[in-house]
Amino acid sequence: MKEYIIGKNDAGQRLDRFVAKTVPSLPSSLAQKYIRIKRIKVGGKGSKREYKLAVGDAVQMYINDEFFEAPRADAAGAENAFFNAGAAPLGVIYEDDNIMLVNKEAGVVCHSSGEHDYGSLISLVQAYLFQSGQWRPREENSFAPALCNRIDRNTSGIVIAAKNAETLRIVNEKIKSREIDKYYLAAVFGAPNPPSGTLEGYIFKDSVKNQVYVTATARPGALFASTEYKTVASAGGLSLVECLLITGRTHQIRAQFAAAGHPLLGDGKYGSERLNKPFGERRQALCSYKLVFSFKTDAGILSYLRYRSFQLNDDDIAFVKKYFPSIDIR
Repeated sequence: MKEYIIGKNDAGQRLDRFVAKTVPSLPSSLAQKYIRIKRIKVGGKGSKREYKLAVGDAVQMYINDEFFEAPRADAAGAENAFFNAGAAPLGVIYEDDNIMLVNKEAGVVCHSSGEHDYGSLISLVQAYLFQSGQWRPREENSFAPALCNRIDRNTSGIVIAAKNAETLRIVNEKIKSREIDKYYLAAVFGAPNPPSGTLEGYIFKDSVKNQVYVTATARPGALFASTEYKTVASAGGLSLVECLLITGRTHQIRAQFAAAGHPLLGDGKYGSERLNKPFGERRQALCSYKLVFSFKTDAGILSYLRYRSFQLNDDDIAFVKKYFPSIDIR
């Protein structure tokens, strides 16, 4: 038998979801059975799978030892991996007890696709929090610091990281309800006409090719996409446009501007090889440069962030500095 005392990062979860995160090697069907026959208890008593755990609850698991022997992916080896990592090369834009805003460099993945996340943005965030004493993996049952949003490998800009489970829940809810405004800067070929407006259409994703297609009309599997834009400057056959995501679809800005006849500079997937070649850029000129916490409803422990805005400086955005040196984005 093993017992877990519920702390603030585990509180509010359903019992069955806590079990799934804490003992991932235990098959879901078996976990549900063990809850039903009371081999998994709360406070020494049987409980429903949908019971919401509270701080101080004691969860007892009377299950075979082999299920506990497999390391948890979120915490296993974290201290060994991060102890000698040195100072993580992390561009922290803002930080408090609950949240971090970090500047992801182009070329860095948010999460790796392999068994370990070393070298990804989330590994850098976790190493930073571990080294600063803000995250102690061995003291957590199921929570690890997590990214609330992600951007493409070759896109740069602001990513939100949650230091605790409540922050992760709130930010995910606010992103879903569109109460966090995400602004991007992009360098596109040509001059959009009109200079400002809204790009709308439907995006269909080909998961095999990891590529999307824009259509004017709805089709099965396609999702509506909307991007507000305005032209900030034009120079040398390029335009600098600011984009506000109304929806957040895969490759939305890249695909919509390409479909409108203004592909992004350096975009090898949706752009033009003929147009890109003279510039020699190998990554799309796209940066998530500003976030506004435009909370319209209660934000709990993050209420102090309401209406606050955070953005990068000109020097933090390489393509702006290179192709539009006279522009002050502030």
